[in-house]
Amino acid sequence: MKLRWLILLPLGCFFLFFGIYLLVSAYHLNNPFWFIMTFFASSLIILISDVLIVGFFFRIAGSQKDPEE
Repeated sequence: MKLRWLILLPLGCFFLFFGIYLLVSAYHLNNPFWFIMTFFASSLIILISDVLIVGFFFRIAGSQKDPEE
């Protein structure tokens, strides 16, 4: 079970860095329509990957607790 979360955590980090790269590259576009579309798409990718990373982290940290507590 932990192995699954440890595999998905780097995948979430990859999409976070991909979204940041996409956001930075959106500022180099000349067409305003493409800028808006790329900006909002990258913001959505960053938001979803952040939520996934935080969720994976809490699931991994939650499975480390003792059941006696």
